[in-house]
Amino acid sequence: MPEKLQYKKMSTEELVILSQQNDLRALEELIRREQKNIFTTFSYLSQKRENTADLTQEALLRVAKNIHTLKNPKNFKSWLNQIVTNLFYDELRKLQRRPEILSIDDEDAENPAFSIKLQLPDKKCKPHEKCASSELEKMIKNAIQQLPEPFRIAIILRELQGLSYEEIASATNASVGTVKSRIARARGKLQECLRPYI
Repeated sequence: MPEKLQYKKMSTEELVILSQQNDLRALEELIRREQKNIFTTFSYLSQKRENTADLTQEALLRVAKNIHTLKNPKNFKSWLNQIVTNLFYDELRKLQRRPEILSIDDEDAENPAFSIKLQLPDKKCKPHEKCASSELEKMIKNAIQQLPEPFRIAIILRELQGLSYEEIASATNASVGTVKSRIARARGKLQECLRPYI
């Protein structure tokens, strides 16, 4: 069996154990599996899309650097989400100290003549096929990003990452009751916001 295929068939726990034993191929496979999930999480958490790739890269670097510090490989998912949550909070603190920067891709509503829009063709999909789902996804993402920060983090960790209430409580330093309340309130706000569209 080719070596690469062997790693693809391993469980996350097995990959973590091998990564902790300095097996670089296991670490590479672990990172490959998690990168899309982390990117998606940050794209929902962060309102600035240009930060998403940087945050994802930083999270993956921290995984690679600190995998040896994880005591129980079964807790990898919680440990990873703690890294993601901490990075997000760090980014929020930085943004509060930094003035807002405008992207050249943003449209200038007051002066459309000066709007620059960078567009790259997507050869994989046809616009009419993805239009409805893409539009709905944008609405959902926008609605999530409008939630107060504690609600946003809780709902993303629950719905996108599939964490238990206890794991979310641990990642956000809150009680389980608080987490349940935040998720319930986030769901209520999302339903209210999306009712006209769904």
